[in-house]
Parts: sequence; structure tokens; C-alpha cells
Amino acid sequence: MSEITSPQQSGDVSGTSFSLPRVTIRFCTQCKWLLRAAYYAQELLSTFSTSLGEVALQPATGGVFTVEILSSAQTDPSSEGTETPTVQRKVLWDRKVDGGFPETKELKRRVRDVIQPDRNLGHVDRDYPRSASKDTPVTGEGVADGGKDTRKSKKDVTVSGSSGKASASASCAPGGKEKCEDCE
Repeated sequence: MSEITSPQQSGDVSGTSFSLPRVTIRFCTQCKWLLRAAYYAQELLSTFSTSLGEVALQPATGGVFTVEILSSAQTDPSSEGTETPTVQRKVLWDRKVDGGFPETKELKRRVRDVIQPDRNLGHVDRDYPRSASKDTPVTGEGVADGGKDTRKSKKDVTVSGSSGKASASASCAPGGKEKCEDCE
């Protein structure tokens, strides 16, 4: 982790220092998204603990919910410690661009991809396609089957006749002729 002085969001240099990598969760107070932002912060801190220098909650207005990360990038490895690291800013999630809020595991993957790309997140990575990685499953469930857990794809709901009332005569399956409320 490194410490750096950075300009504030408004663009003025105020001499504020913080540890890198730094995740900032900007949330709308009018929409009451504080608890959601705090939950994401807690999950990131639990997963990455000391690998993250800081997780900040930043109140805003206007329906904003963004997660961004500031990380340092050494320009020359031989000049370690002699030069201020370059700060890279990357937006990991923007509610307006990405549509809604991230699943916790997706947010963890995106943070991991920036700070520790080689780290295995265990069950979080089960259905996550990795490019030319030895972690990619070859057979069975997960990425090899189109990225879906096939055990959860079929519903065991039964219907009978034209009334659609439940009985033990037929099995409702996605794409089948007989459908229940959940399939429509």
C-alpha cells in the first residue's frame, strides 16, 4: 500500500492523503442507499482485508451510485520509492451505465481484477469465465455449460388441464409447451 496526496472530486488540490488502493462508493442520500453502500464496503473489506488501503463512502445526490477504485501504478520498477506513484482511476460500477446495482460477487471480481488479478476468489469465481486460465472448468457445470448452473435451470412445478392448477401429471420446464406462472 502506498499513501498519496490527491485532488478532491471538485478538482482542487487540498493535500488530503489516503492509502491505495482506495475504493470509493458514491451513493445518493435522497434515494436512501447508505445501507446498500455500507454493505458493499463491508463485503469488500471482509474479502480483501489488508489488500485494500481504504474503502470510502461518499454521500451524493441525484440518483448516483458509483464504485470506483484508485490504484497506484509504478512507471519504472527500478525507481521504486524514489518517485511518486501514478494514480489510476477506474470506475468499477455505475448504476446508470451498468443498469442497477452490482451483485456482490461481481463487484468483488472487478476489484480483484484491478488489485490482485491472479487471486482466486473461490466460490465467487465458479461461474466466471477466465481467459485461458487453468481454473476454467472443462466439464460439468459452470462456464463449460454456458455459464449457468444447470442444477437450477429446471423447475419441478406440475400443471394439469387447461385450468393450470397444480397436480402430479406433468413437469413444467423452460421452453416446454406447458407453462406455469413462473415461466411466463
